[in-house]
This record gives sequence, structure tokens and C-alpha cells, in this order.
Amino acid sequence: MAKIRSAADPEMAEFEAALLRSIDQTARGEGRVTTPEQIQARRVGRPAGSLKAAPKVSTTIRLSPDVVQAFRATGTGWQTRIDFALQDWLKAHSLA
Repeated sequence: MAKIRSAADPEMAEFEAALLRSIDQTARGEGRVTTPEQIQARRVGRPAGSLKAAPKVSTTIRLSPDVVQAFRATGTGWQTRIDFALQDWLKAHSLA
């Protein structure tokens, strides 16, 4: 590994040392090198395989303020709990 020439600024010296270590790793074929083409080729969104078999459908629904307030008061995930409550209601009430 090459020597660091200037140690006047310890932060800069550490940066230079890290940079030289990175260059050495790359020269040895270690680490992950990402080209601009690889960066552009990445797809935006969730990784492949992370989607459920039946994804939820985005919709707009108007609820009573007291219902929204009560569910929001339960914290993060309140919309999922509303979904569970509606699923329970569907199980108890046949729509057919």
C-alpha cells in the first residue's frame, strides 16, 4: 500500500488512507465495483420477489373522523388494522 504524504490534517490523512485501501482492494479484484451503466440499469421500486401474491389495491375511502382518530391513536400500522377489521366484518357478513 502507498504511503500517505501529508499528515497535517488527521481527517484528510484518514480519508487518503481509506481511499488508498479502496484502490488496493479494487486492483486485487476485491469488493464491489459499480459502473454508471449498472447504476442506471437498476430498477426503481421493490426488489424482485418481495411482492405478495395478491397485492393490496390502492383506493380512496371516506371514514368518520372518530373512526380515523381511534385507529390512528393505535400508532403505526393503523391502516392495516382497518383492513383487518374490514376482513373480519366480511367473514361475519355474507354479501352474496
